[in-house]
This record gives sequence, C-alpha cells and structure tokens, in this order.
Amino acid sequence: MSGSDPKADLHGYLKLARRVVVWKLDGLSEYDIRRPLTPTGTNLLGIVKHLAGVELGYFGDTFGRHIDEPLLDFDFQAEANPDMWATPDESRDDVVECYRRVCAHADQTIASFPLDAIGRVPWWPVEIAETTLHRILVHMIAETNRHSGHADIVRELIDGAVGHSSRSTNLPDEDAAWWAQYRARLERAAEDAANR
Repeated sequence: MSGSDPKADLHGYLKLARRVVVWKLDGLSEYDIRRPLTPTGTNLLGIVKHLAGVELGYFGDTFGRHIDEPLLDFDFQAEANPDMWATPDESRDDVVECYRRVCAHADQTIASFPLDAIGRVPWWPVEIAETTLHRILVHMIAETNRHSGHADIVRELIDGAVGHSSRSTNLPDEDAAWWAQYRARLERAAEDAANR
C-alpha cells in the first residue's frame, strides 16, 4: 500500500481480497468448487458469484453506473439466495470472468470519483442510503474479506489449503502429525473448559 494516498490504499486492500477469493478455486474440481460444505450451503463458486453481484450493486448502481450482467440478473422474489450458488449451466469460467468484468467496472468507478463523491444505495434504509465512495470502499473491503474468510475455511475442509495464496498460508510450517496433535490439544482444552 502507498501510505500517502488513502484511496489507493483502500483500493489496494480490496484488490488483494479479490485475488484471495479467486485463488480459492485454483486446482479444484467442478464438484469441489460447488459443493455445499456448511448447513447453509456455503460453497466457493457461490462466494465468487455473490461478490460479483455485490460489487456491481455498490460500485455500479450506487454511483449511477449500472451495467448489464446476465449472470447477475437475480430474482430474489422468485428464489432465496440465487446469488450464492452457480447452476450447472454456469461454468467456473463464466462466474470468474463475470467477477473480473464487474471488478474492472468497479475499478473504473473508484478511479473516476473522489473519496467524498456521493452515491445512493437503493437497498439501504433511506436515512443512510446517501453515502460516499469512501464508505462503499470500506464496506466492500469488509464484505470481501468476510467472504474470503468463509472461502478459507471451505477450502481447508476440501483439501487443507489455507492462506492468501499457495505461497502464503500465514500458519506455522508444521507437518500433519504436528497439526493432529495441536488439534487434539485444542479438543482437550475445549472439553476441560466445558467440564469446569
């Protein structure tokens, strides 16, 4: 990050979070990127599709810069959560390329407006609907990183891969035996705490 340009710093953090989310798909099968691994159906490709829709809304509609993306033409009245999963006809490439197009469009919005530019979020309560690019950038950094955390856990459940990239796990460099002992230690601590 630049340290001297707040907008560039915020944009840099958003770009990093976007890369992490897309990396979570690398090397996985079609089944694994779509598999629901939580009771609410959280899956990797659905996270990417959801974030594409969110970026389109916040950096497009909020600032009067809507673009048509057929993949993101959701009917929330007809179905709950249509943005959180990909249909069999929506390929990984379709979803990832849609996300990249939407991010490029968002990047144009970020470059075109100052941080204090006013936009209007149509789905927010009227008393806070008028907001700034600065607030939307912070909101999207939080949103993307929140879902990046979901993706990190889902990916770990699939094949053990964690971190910001294949080169950066942010975890101690230990073998499987160490991790098994560590996990067992945490389990014992949880049981001991529950029995106090």
